[in-house]
Amino acid sequence: MTQGLTVYWRPMCGYCTTLKRELARREVPFEDVNIFTNREAAETVRAANGGDELVPTVRVGETFLPNPSVEEVLAVLEE
Repeated sequence: MTQGLTVYWRPMCGYCTTLKRELARREVPFEDVNIFTNREAAETVRAANGGDELVPTVRVGETFLPNPSVEEVLAVLEE
């Protein structure tokens, strides 16, 4: 069910914390990548969001979701 689920985040982002907590609570495995410490990941996020470092950005396979709810992530995983 994970299809390569990655959550791009940065410190002090409440939306990031909430999303990661909800995914963990639902036992959905994911890789979390801090875009402050991984500049290549920051570039990936900018490319997916028209130049903005919008977080959380979630990648499922080749699909990017900007600031999604946990329900949106789960819906993409179910596809």
